[in-house]
Amino acid sequence: MKKLKLILASALLITGVSAATAIITNAMDKQKNPFLSEYDTPYDIPPFDKITYADYLPALKAGIEQQKSAVEAIAGNTEAPTLENTIIALDHSSPILDKVCAVFFNLDESNSSPEMNAIGEEFYPLLSKHSDEIAMNPRLFERIKVLYDNRDKMNYSKAQRLLIEKSYESMVRNGALLDEANKSELKELNGKLADLYLKFNKNLLSATNAFSIVVDNKEELKGLPATSIAVAAEEAAKRGLEGKWVFTLHAPSRLPLLQYADNRDLREKMYKGYTTLASSGEYNNYPVIAEILKVRARKAKLLGYDTYANYMTANVMAKNVANAEELLMQIWKPAIARVNEEVAEMQSLSNKEGNTFTIAPWDYYYYAEKVRKDKFNLDEDEVRQYFHIDNVRKGIFEMAHRLYGVTFTEMPDAPKYYPEVTVYDVKDADGKHVAVFMTDYFTRSSKRQGAWMSEFKGSFIDGDKVERPIIFNVCNFTPPTADTPSLLTLDEVETMFHEFGHGLHGMLSRAEYKSQAGTNVDRDFVELPSQIHEHWAMEPEMLKMFAKHYKTGETIPDDLISKLQAASTHNQGFTTTELAGAALLDLQWGKLTDTDNVDVEGFEKAVADKLNMPKEVQYRYRSPYFKHIFGSDGYASGYYTYLWAEVLDTDGFELFSEKGIFDPATAKAFKENVLEAGGSDDPMELYIKFRGKKPTPEALLRNRGLINEPAKPGNINTPEGK
Repeated sequence: MKKLKLILASALLITGVSAATAIITNAMDKQKNPFLSEYDTPYDIPPFDKITYADYLPALKAGIEQQKSAVEAIAGNTEAPTLENTIIALDHSSPILDKVCAVFFNLDESNSSPEMNAIGEEFYPLLSKHSDEIAMNPRLFERIKVLYDNRDKMNYSKAQRLLIEKSYESMVRNGALLDEANKSELKELNGKLADLYLKFNKNLLSATNAFSIVVDNKEELKGLPATSIAVAAEEAAKRGLEGKWVFTLHAPSRLPLLQYADNRDLREKMYKGYTTLASSGEYNNYPVIAEILKVRARKAKLLGYDTYANYMTANVMAKNVANAEELLMQIWKPAIARVNEEVAEMQSLSNKEGNTFTIAPWDYYYYAEKVRKDKFNLDEDEVRQYFHIDNVRKGIFEMAHRLYGVTFTEMPDAPKYYPEVTVYDVKDADGKHVAVFMTDYFTRSSKRQGAWMSEFKGSFIDGDKVERPIIFNVCNFTPPTADTPSLLTLDEVETMFHEFGHGLHGMLSRAEYKSQAGTNVDRDFVELPSQIHEHWAMEPEMLKMFAKHYKTGETIPDDLISKLQAASTHNQGFTTTELAGAALLDLQWGKLTDTDNVDVEGFEKAVADKLNMPKEVQYRYRSPYFKHIFGSDGYASGYYTYLWAEVLDTDGFELFSEKGIFDPATAKAFKENVLEAGGSDDPMELYIKFRGKKPTPEALLRNRGLINEPAKPGNINTPEGK
């Protein structure tokens, strides 16, 4: 949950409320708005059953007034600026806003509805306007600038120094140095972006739900696993189409069809349905993207940057676009070379089957699976029988217990925002409460695609008060049917471990300041905790703990584990190319300066041609459904960070491999220097404290099977080796 970053730092707790705010709060208390009083729930979990649609906007407006009053008091303070009376006071300025935004943002993503969409049309612009007013408040900026200018004269800790520097830089990046005319224009641009992001996301969700493939002849389903057929039958029944099968663009429906359906026409229909998503008709995102690009380019110029990509990379580990591109190209070249090898293997197998067609993009998943079966005698549908979702969940909890000493106890009576959500009390080895953790794993039409981690409450330390977080994971896994439980694919297992890694980053944080806690770190560092924990998923020692056959309870056999290990780098040319291609496309969009009459489809093709992108591979996300970069600015000109962080996670996991995947000393070093530290220190320094050295890109290439030679001396190319 990053939208409140616009308010400089996450808002915490304030004891004083202005008279005007008190009047508003008291009037609304009569209506029993849950956001306006302390939650009477375990660990301050939001009382979801008591929150109504009518509560959001009044609470937002009360929260805005509360923070305005607090900021006015900070900016007007006649005492000399100190860390406590300025930045930390700002950090404590918006308890109401914190609560209502956390719930609204997260439910708008995971449990949306027409009512939420309608509220959002007013909610997001109001918040954007308020955020700009604080970010551009001249008297507040002057106080922060005094602290920034004198930071070398004070005996600040690293965390405190970073807090000051980030606060100052954030205000500058949000327009504090502009004159009044340019501030007004920037506010207008930010308001436009808020509206455009809302429109992009609404179009994407609507377009996703509008598409379906209806099959009325079971012969067309040959090759599909029984579980996929059952899910399609249940989806048809929900729509009043008993006796038929309905497939949607949600990953648990889309991917098995592309991977297993013998019917080539069916695969082509699904592939084209996905890759043209939100690119025509009522939900066309092309004009939305064109307008976003225009507004972003103007915003970057206004703030003194040549391009939006330069603006977005200036304050993270990469430092500039060139460093990000250099890393991506080191990965790109061996990846596309491997794609050529993979396609040749697929074509050979297809030819042996008597086919006369040339491998096309809608054949890639299907023939990649066939080649895997042929080369490694590995059938993913067989493997899925060992990945009952409940067992995988027990596995990730056991991993966390062995590495970090924490335990998870279900809270069946805790508030939850959807019936399928499960809530856990997380405790440390000494029995003390660490966090609340929630899981929301199954796909539904009210949930956007993908998987993510977020929070309903952050953590911080304020004297004797220690606030612990409420963290949750959201995924889109195949739901159980009447006859079969939810059995995860290999990709879904890794996704669960990935999002749980983000969750651990939030749950185990011990950073003193909320704006530095958990995932409040540089964007190209945030994926390290998530991606490093993926490695445990397929480790033999780990598999023996959780991979149990859903019918017999049998532990996954050694020969099947050996096949998984042998096939671990299968199809990595495709996987790496589609990911690196999307990251390079994202940076090219950010570098665009001529934003008049943008041809989105033509630009994508031009980038692909320049990269010599294999025709059989598409970007992981085409622009009309690239929510990471056009649904907000969270990963804009920053999608490369998944691969940047993979350099760190692959290099880091090699230490675990060397010492033992549950080695206590290694786990302790990672917990203390990465998971607990959050953003309280320079990210590369934290990594080196854990690893003992700088990372090398070769570790990533080796892990993906794209090179065989051992790592060479070197480090990620950023200034001063950071």
